[in-house]
Amino acid sequence: METEHTFEELKKKTVAVLREIAKDIEHEAVHGYTTMHKEDLVQALCTALGIEAHVHHEVVGINKTGVKAKIVEAKKERDRILASGGDSKERRKQLKPVLRRIHTLKRRIHKATH
Repeated sequence: METEHTFEELKKKTVAVLREIAKDIEHEAVHGYTTMHKEDLVQALCTALGIEAHVHHEVVGINKTGVKAKIVEAKKERDRILASGGDSKERRKQLKPVLRRIHTLKRRIHKATH
């Protein structure tokens, strides 16, 4: 039996293979492994083996902290515009570029995530 597993590796395996792995593990989390669905079985195996049960994404090519700071500033500006009363058409006119900037910055982070 292979002792080193990763979350990604477990997700790619079939239920039959996962049950074979669970068969050799004495842990409360895998109790009842024969009736578990794949999602539950992967989570139980991660718990039993001490593996982090999520995928880590890495942001490449941008300063994520800097972009997030710009998003926070844009959200403050959005909130300021929304809090100011006045004509709704004028407020919408001010709000549109701020919302677009927030969206663009979020997309920049999303595109840089691998």
